[in-house]
Amino acid sequence: MIVAIEGEVVHKEPTALHIKLPGGLTYLVHISLNCAAAIESRNVRLYTTQIFKEDSQNLYGFMERDEKLMFDRLIKITGIGPSTALAVCSTFTPQSFAQAVAAQDVTAIKSVPGIGPKSAKRLLVELGDFTLETTDEGSGAVRKEAQMALESLGFKKERIQKVLASCQSETTADLVKEALKKLA
Repeated sequence: MIVAIEGEVVHKEPTALHIKLPGGLTYLVHISLNCAAAIESRNVRLYTTQIFKEDSQNLYGFMERDEKLMFDRLIKITGIGPSTALAVCSTFTPQSFAQAVAAQDVTAIKSVPGIGPKSAKRLLVELGDFTLETTDEGSGAVRKEAQMALESLGFKKERIQKVLASCQSETTADLVKEALKKLA
């Protein structure tokens, strides 16, 4: 399984790259529009997901680990294939997608090409507990601690996630205080 790829971009399209490895081998890597916009140099390192089908082997690349996590979670949902998951990654950043899921925003999810009202509702139900790994470990740990503290006070997980998505505090104590004000 190929988990990352690093090399020189020899050809770039809006949703695909040809990446030449130092040994001379060139890979076709499918990417989102957000990923394409983030690529600024000829040398690139991408996190990848490799998908095998009866008639093809495809490699999907992501600049951010959170975008890869989002893609991997989406393709596990019945009816959401790699092309639809890539459309979601092109429409949303991982953070804006996590906020849309936390807010159960059907309208935002329906804005993705190929996703209708039924698919959007099913996607939101199946991703109800979606969270990002976040590259800033401290921020992710603080939010997890705040969520656990609020759950121990008896608040429902779904409601906590919606409120925490709108909170701006940096420390666990401040985050819990801000969330409690909004939950009250």
